[in-house]
Amino acid sequence: MAIMKNIPMAEVVKLKEQVAYQDGQVVSKTLVQNSAVSVTLFSFAKDEEISTHESKGDAFVTCLDGVGRITIDGVDYELHEGESIVMPAQHPHAVYGKENFKMLLVVVF
Repeated sequence: MAIMKNIPMAEVVKLKEQVAYQDGQVVSKTLVQNSAVSVTLFSFAKDEEISTHESKGDAFVTCLDGVGRITIDGVDYELHEGESIVMPAQHPHAVYGKENFKMLLVVVF
């Protein structure tokens, strides 16, 4: 059962306002974490990254602000506000802030 945390209930919110930029850092805020799904907000300062790794679940990414580069199996994809991409389970992927970049990450296990 998904349990929401770190976000107001029964209130309209702008997701990109729920996580702040911090110079030289990648900041994350977990909204749901259990054995079936995780939902996390991320902000990447320009030129910050999460290096290449793999996930046990399919990872759905939506850009909330800025411009990011998603690399999947060595292929680069540029993501702009409102755009989404799926990083398939068990495939190497990385995330890089080409500019300041905020994203919503939903991983389904």
